[in-house]
Amino acid sequence: MRYFERIYSDEHLSHRARAVYMYLRDRTNKEKECWPSVKTIAKELALSPATVKRAVQDLKAFGYIETYQRWRDNGGKSTLLYKLVR
Repeated sequence: MRYFERIYSDEHLSHRARAVYMYLRDRTNKEKECWPSVKTIAKELALSPATVKRAVQDLKAFGYIETYQRWRDNGGKSTLLYKLVR
């Protein structure tokens, strides 16, 4: 439960960043990775996609997550892979 203390005590994080972090944390695998779309995150948290993107940028800036672009077999972009690092 230490991640709860860490995420809620970080005064630099907005409430949207905390909500997105907890959403991602709830959906990670054993490697602390998940890949929901921004649209899915926004819908399930009742936020706009722009708000989710800002929250992801905040989480990256403060070292909570890393993101990696995923690609389809045909070369098109897929969803981001989110990796929790804190």
